[in-house]
Amino acid sequence: MPRLKVFTILIYLAFALVIGRLFYWQIIKGDALSASVRFQHEAGYVISAPRGNIKAHDKSFLVASQDNYLLFASLNELSLSPTELSNELAPFLAEDQSVVGIKNEEMQIKEALSRTGVVWVPIKHQITSTVKKNIEALKIRGIGFDPEEGRFYPEASSAAQLLGFVGKNSQGEDKGYFGLEGYYDLVLSGKPGFMEREEDVFGDPILIGKVKEIGAIEGVDLVTYIDKTVQLALDVELKKGVEKYGAKSGSVIVMDPMTGGVLGMSSYPNYDPSKYWEYGNEFFLNPAISSSFEPGSVFKVIVMASALDAHIVNPDTKCETCYGPLKVDKYSIETWNNVYHPNSSMTEVIVNSDNVGMAFTARKLGEERMLDYLKKFGIGSRTEIDLQGESSPALRSDKDWSEVDLVTAGFGQGIAVTPIQLIRAVGAIANRGILMKPKVVSELTAGDREFAVDKNEGVRVISQETSSLITAMMVEAAKHGESKWTYQKGFKVAGKTGTAQIPIAGHYDADKTNASFIGFAPYDKPKFIMFVTLQEPASSPWASETAAPLWYTIARKLFLYFDMQPEGE
Repeated sequence: MPRLKVFTILIYLAFALVIGRLFYWQIIKGDALSASVRFQHEAGYVISAPRGNIKAHDKSFLVASQDNYLLFASLNELSLSPTELSNELAPFLAEDQSVVGIKNEEMQIKEALSRTGVVWVPIKHQITSTVKKNIEALKIRGIGFDPEEGRFYPEASSAAQLLGFVGKNSQGEDKGYFGLEGYYDLVLSGKPGFMEREEDVFGDPILIGKVKEIGAIEGVDLVTYIDKTVQLALDVELKKGVEKYGAKSGSVIVMDPMTGGVLGMSSYPNYDPSKYWEYGNEFFLNPAISSSFEPGSVFKVIVMASALDAHIVNPDTKCETCYGPLKVDKYSIETWNNVYHPNSSMTEVIVNSDNVGMAFTARKLGEERMLDYLKKFGIGSRTEIDLQGESSPALRSDKDWSEVDLVTAGFGQGIAVTPIQLIRAVGAIANRGILMKPKVVSELTAGDREFAVDKNEGVRVISQETSSLITAMMVEAAKHGESKWTYQKGFKVAGKTGTAQIPIAGHYDADKTNASFIGFAPYDKPKFIMFVTLQEPASSPWASETAAPLWYTIARKLFLYFDMQPEGE
């Protein structure tokens, strides 16, 4: 009898344990176990979204997406030794097909295969379809390919800093960096899709199982204002110019002043965005939008335009202090060539690029009006151009301006700008006084649908009359100023040179300068405005002997391309 009771109690306890366990599995852990079961027979796959293309204004490709591959090795399945495998693969993977190039590739492959504690190693990213087929023909066991979306650059390194590149983020996903790729990364990337399906224990799809799919939305295409003919001319001639004049670097921007559309933008040195990993970070920033400098004499036309617009001077106003060096506080303001022009008119001040005359003009303008006009012209604030990486040097605080700051700003020293800020400001002069926002992208396209970007209305900063007056001064400067020897007769150019010493450790370097030239043509109905700047040219410190001739070298190609015929003058 006691045994029966004990047995009965044990049965009840076992039953209670079973009930309790079932309660735990079905109620408490039910959701987790269901998810686990689903995981075992349902598989989910991310469907990548094709990245959008970047096109020139004629819809030809600047950047296009293409199907590339990652070559990898499963170390425990390889049929060849690391040395044998590297010897087989290197001739297909080496970009430099010389003996040295192939040997270097062999070393890199062997280094990748020498990793310990792993069974899978990547060998080479961005393998093309052609290279993939050639390697597959070798029938080497233990190597394979994973699809990767690649970017194809038909013009190689052309406009590299403007375009940017596509790299990987911390999660290993494609991401655009710098330029257009960075600024428009979200719309270019599109939206990935997802497919979920039931599979058996071997990973094969169950034919009558459930399939759930959310399609990927491909990225939109960007159509830009960039003109390939203009862009290639900039790339070729800027490189030649930097080398010819021994400059440290250089930048060129060409813009339509009427719309703000950027027709071309080039910097040198540049890099190849399809091999961005071979370059240092210093190559990626676009100097045209991110590097600041003291502009020197090209800035004089902005200050003079402000004074004309404020009606404190006119083109014939005489400079009362231009007979010699001007003493301001403990400093002496001198002309660039130590030649002085007593009673110069304001037009002659611009033609002669007279620092003393500009100091006279700045004093008449005064600190308050000077700051007001500089801010109207966009100095001290970003242009909001649609490129990632734009920076803006700040204007000195209103309360911190001294008389020295005022007069030196009159001739472009003690104040900093970026190239895009300067061409935007002078572009307002070319555009009858209306300041336009620089833009690279004109429209977005998705399939057969087109979407225009925000309309660029512009803001008036000076009157049309003032624009005409300062333009006439710039025409005289182009014809008769220090760079007159470069002037192309008959082509209606309005322009101005700028030579600025470089500030270093609280003083100006006596030997190093930034040389620049800005101009637009035809001056009565401009088809383009172009700004050329060279950093530290070694052949000559003067813009009239470096930046100005480079400007006209490029301009001659633009005159021909835009069908601008010379007229008698």
